[in-house]
Amino acid sequence: MTFRPLLRIGPVRRFTRNLLWSVDLLGRPLLLKYTRDAVEAREEIRGHARLSRHYRVPALRAHLRVPDGHLLAYERLPGGTGQGLLLDLLNADEPGGDLRTYMDELTAAYREVILATAWPAELAHVVRKLYWDRAASGGRLDTYYAGKDFLIADGLIDVPVSRLNTYTLKINGRRHHLDWAATLRWLRAHFATDEPVWAALTQGDPTDVNLAHPLAWFDYDTAGMNSIPGEFANFLWYASALGGWLVPTYNPAAFSGHPATFAQVPANTPEIRRADVDRTTSTIHIDYTPRLSAPRRAAVTAYWNQLVRPIADRLWPGSDLSDLLRPYLAMRILGVYNLADLSPEDRLVLLARLAEAMSPTFDPTIYFCPLESPCPTP
Repeated sequence: MTFRPLLRIGPVRRFTRNLLWSVDLLGRPLLLKYTRDAVEAREEIRGHARLSRHYRVPALRAHLRVPDGHLLAYERLPGGTGQGLLLDLLNADEPGGDLRTYMDELTAAYREVILATAWPAELAHVVRKLYWDRAASGGRLDTYYAGKDFLIADGLIDVPVSRLNTYTLKINGRRHHLDWAATLRWLRAHFATDEPVWAALTQGDPTDVNLAHPLAWFDYDTAGMNSIPGEFANFLWYASALGGWLVPTYNPAAFSGHPATFAQVPANTPEIRRADVDRTTSTIHIDYTPRLSAPRRAAVTAYWNQLVRPIADRLWPGSDLSDLLRPYLAMRILGVYNLADLSPEDRLVLLARLAEAMSPTFDPTIYFCPLESPCPTP
């Protein structure tokens, strides 16, 4: 007779401030999530309830107050090392049929729910955590950057970011201008207005570790009525920069169960080819090659063509998507990681990407595609 333990506990994984681990309790597979933040725990429970009416989510089996925090027990969906997430489809060398089918299902589900629930919502009804709260007084923009200065790229371009406005940026042969202080002021002012925004019911943080394969949604503390352009900017930036490059570089523990992620980092890390300052003309030269693996390019293209474009055509016919996406994209660049804490090379690329996003010539159909790849059709 085979003995089956009553309790089996898997390794603990850290995602930002939260801990996750798998448990088998009396033969029932569970995923436990521990958070110290009581408000976040309540939002997670509410968000799960909201989302469960429209999207496939694992059942919430229990939620408990425990010493110094809260514990939530979810049904654990099938998975394992290198299995169970959109991330695993993106870690392949080439985009396969599974990824194409997945993106068809994902974008179809979003199209249906977004169009059914979209409305110009007052901010009181909108989830503000990832954008408005981070731009507000005392939020991440203040915590990271208020009253602080740092070099554009130590050892490469030893110019403080506070003096960026006194230089012309020549990035991959194109002229740009970036005023660091003015950009921060603009973001704070943009997210300080109380104007309604087009919002719809979504999970709010659509990363490749929050999307299960087969299709389901994890992580619910931002679930609810989310800004639709913010939703789009979040997925596009995560798929094209954070998920394959920055997050595995600066938070590798989050991918301990998906080791193929690290093999793909070089395929998703931009290469700096030139970084220097011409003091006589006050010009900073930055040449870099964007990189994105073929599966990530395919996912971004499908998301744009099958979700962003059709939704935009319905909700904002004739509008410039660049203006709609710009503030949310800038917040994702500045409000996830403190640029001062990154390596000089990574900081330099992100400042270049910020300058490109803030440019009047910003075109998201080009921006989210590496130069060597075909871009989404407008």
